[in-house]
Amino acid sequence: MDRESASVLVVAHQTAATPALIEAVRERARNGPSTFHLLVPRRRRGGDRMANSQEIGAHEAHEVLRDALPRLSEATGTEVAGDVGDTEPLMAIQDALNLGHYDEIIISTLPLGISRWLKHDLVSKAQAFGLPVHHVVGKDSRLAGAANR
Repeated sequence: MDRESASVLVVAHQTAATPALIEAVRERARNGPSTFHLLVPRRRRGGDRMANSQEIGAHEAHEVLRDALPRLSEATGTEVAGDVGDTEPLMAIQDALNLGHYDEIIISTLPLGISRWLKHDLVSKAQAFGLPVHHVVGKDSRLAGAANR
């Protein structure tokens, strides 16, 4: 029985290259034909309010992509594409869904109590888009990367 390839939107920032997300993506790839697209919402910092809104957090988000895409591609066995998104994660997801077709979403966050995304209930809000949403909890990839090198 041939199954159509599912398109999976992976949303992460600080946890984009963590073992938890890499394993979740690897497991999803094992479950059937799939393609993956990493969306890295830009992060706003305290001093960013006066900066050009399109530049806020862009450099950091591109670094996250550069680090995470090869690891995710290795986990899936296929090339994973990626983009930088809006500073508001829910808006970034909405933009991605407007620009492409996705069958499901994987959202990777820091743990409860640390994660701004969980504080703002991103996972539940993303479920309103009508797609299956899988939540992965990881540690900051900068810490995980240092431990794995």
